[in-house]
Amino acid sequence: MIRLLLVDDLVIFRQGLAALINLEPDIEIVGEAGNGEEAILLAETLRPDVILMDVRMPICNGVEATKVIHQRFPWIRIMVLTTFDEDEYICQSLQNGALGYILKSTPSQQLATTIRSLDRGFGQLDPAIALKVFARIPERAVTPSPTLAILEHFNHSEIEILKQIGKGKSNREIAKDLHLTEGTVKNYVTNILTCLNLRDRLQIALWVSQNITDSFTQI
Repeated sequence: MIRLLLVDDLVIFRQGLAALINLEPDIEIVGEAGNGEEAILLAETLRPDVILMDVRMPICNGVEATKVIHQRFPWIRIMVLTTFDEDEYICQSLQNGALGYILKSTPSQQLATTIRSLDRGFGQLDPAIALKVFARIPERAVTPSPTLAILEHFNHSEIEILKQIGKGKSNREIAKDLHLTEGTVKNYVTNILTCLNLRDRLQIALWVSQNITDSFTQI
């Protein structure tokens, strides 16, 4: 069972979101917070597996709360769920330890899938803001490597998957585009993570954005 903490200053939104998530048999909402300060306290007492965190809230915003929680409880997976797609919020949240950033317009079923992926340690990023994130994340976020030398370790399918992840696409979207099963794509992604010595697909996307070259796009 995935233990989930909801953090949003809008009570009506929290209630609506909780009603949808409660339909999922493997996700349990263990608490709700109306601001970052409450989120920090509940993270300490409830020890959730995953936190859905809004950014713009009173008393203590989600960006600061994410930083504190990540420092104290690095095993808790934090996902920003908000209506705001400003560059500053996005980059600071990811730098402070959030594993991803998605918008409230995300369909409920997709949100449930995202929560499950997050619980397994896979980062998630809304495709609508993916390019914005990759352009603004500092280079030190991922250690660059000689691109062509590394690409020699990948087969054609893995290179195509690298390109798709760089565009912010999910495993399901990649599977559909490349006519593969989701399981096959997942296996390829695991191999890519191992070869690049990275933590999750978000870091893969960052690596692509920082190492992409004309020769890479033409492969």
